[in-house]
Amino acid sequence: MAKTQLNVRVDEATAEAARRRARQRGVSVNRYIEELVQRDVGEAGRTFVDAAADFMKQYESVFADEFRGDPALGPGPRPEGGR
Repeated sequence: MAKTQLNVRVDEATAEAARRRARQRGVSVNRYIEELVQRDVGEAGRTFVDAAADFMKQYESVFADEFRGDPALGPGPRPEGGR
């Protein structure tokens, strides 16, 4: 994968903290920052999936009632006198 250079300005305390944490992990500052960003992006994705799953669980009965028995959406008994 091609790499792109990204220049960032931070205060000296933040820069030193990044150097120290990278050293503790045995990686370069570049790699440390890259891992932080990748982890943050992954967490956002997981948060979305978790929220979508919670939504579907909360409204499962509404969807089931609405789409029950529609051949395009899968099997399911139609309610008496239903559509």
